[in-house]
Amino acid sequence: MPHTSIKAVIPAAGLGTRFLPATKAMPKEMLPVVDKPAIQYVVEEAAQAGIDDILVIIGRNKNAISNHFDSVPELEEKLKDKGDDDRLRRVLESSDLADIHFVRQGEPKGLGHAVLRARAHVGDASFAVMLGDDLIDERDELLTTMIAAHERTGAAVVALMEVDPDHIHLYGVASVEETGDDGLVKVTGLVEKPKKEEAPSNLAIIGRYVLAPDVFDVLERTEPGKGGEIQLTDALQELAADPDGPGVYGVVFRGRRYDTGDRVDYIKAIVQLAADREDLGPDLRPWFKEFAAKL
Repeated sequence: MPHTSIKAVIPAAGLGTRFLPATKAMPKEMLPVVDKPAIQYVVEEAAQAGIDDILVIIGRNKNAISNHFDSVPELEEKLKDKGDDDRLRRVLESSDLADIHFVRQGEPKGLGHAVLRARAHVGDASFAVMLGDDLIDERDELLTTMIAAHERTGAAVVALMEVDPDHIHLYGVASVEETGDDGLVKVTGLVEKPKKEEAPSNLAIIGRYVLAPDVFDVLERTEPGKGGEIQLTDALQELAADPDGPGVYGVVFRGRRYDTGDRVDYIKAIVQLAADREDLGPDLRPWFKEFAAKL
């Protein structure tokens, strides 16, 4: 069933400097992961969770994103004339996933500022924030679980994942209390990129959030933090510390997540997803073994 009261916000205004020069003219969200741009996986995840209203926050030179989700009649007609029904179906799918809107972020003032730009579109509705660096395998459930937890508690809900302590300094990390509900914890505090010995847990925030519209008021008064940017983590910390509010909860995700945030992890994501494909895996898996044996 569609979650008509839940909208999705996908921040996509970053410069993608880690992937230069590929991202000099192409948005990093349009880099292909096997045969689809990374952002399409995120939109598909939202649609699979029943969300049909999606706002993408874009920056300059990001028109390729809106073009991708638009219809291309001349291409569709050419594929139809050739009888290439499989490619035609895949082209049409990207145009029919959801009702997709776009707004410019303007100045790149951080994730919190990007989320704040969604206020006029979101209005009084709850919404999911979905970062394109984290791809969640379509065979694993996360967003629907987070929406259900938000609807039960009225709280902000973040996705958490156990991370190797040696890598914990790369993430925002949550201190938590058990709730008695398997896989759901109450977040009591958040620390941005702590040292290994100072981390309150090994539960890192990954790029999925379900938020109530009251977060906009918090973001409005949130001062710029690290790097002069408005951090969403700082706003969530304030919500978690509010004794009179519903607080912040975390859904602990133990499924398959593909990190496309840097070059090595991006390549790993392509390899893992391609190896699992029915049309590609049978040819790739034996080759992987042969290639690895030569290293």
